[in-house]
Amino acid sequence: MKNDARQAWLLLAAATMFGTSAALAHHSTAAEFDQNKPVTFTGTVQKVMWMNPHIYTLVEVKSAGAAPMVYHVEGNPPNTLFRQGWRKDSLKVGDTVTVNGWRAKNPDSPNVGQATITGVDGKKVFSGDGPAKATD
Repeated sequence: MKNDARQAWLLLAAATMFGTSAALAHHSTAAEFDQNKPVTFTGTVQKVMWMNPHIYTLVEVKSAGAAPMVYHVEGNPPNTLFRQGWRKDSLKVGDTVTVNGWRAKNPDSPNVGQATITGVDGKKVFSGDGPAKATD
């Protein structure tokens, strides 16, 4: 009887420890993205990386007189997007999209978070919790 109780406590302690460490390992969006740096741009989908812990959509923006910029737009986890009806082919390479989100705190980072990606048909894809309407 003592061994059964001891094993139950050890199992509970191990489950709590591993469950807590996974929850604490996830980063805060406020730690990486700056809510004072909203950004909106239109570009072409170069690649969609559908992987854990977040999907990334690479969007190339071309500006007159400047080298093309490829933004890495962070999305929700694949499982969350899948449950919302999105699939790996919801965005395709070559699609023209408008992105509305927050720039990374690091000025050298191409990352954009909490973004909403909108297709030319007006359909919102991978909608995030970013700014309602951002400007460059």
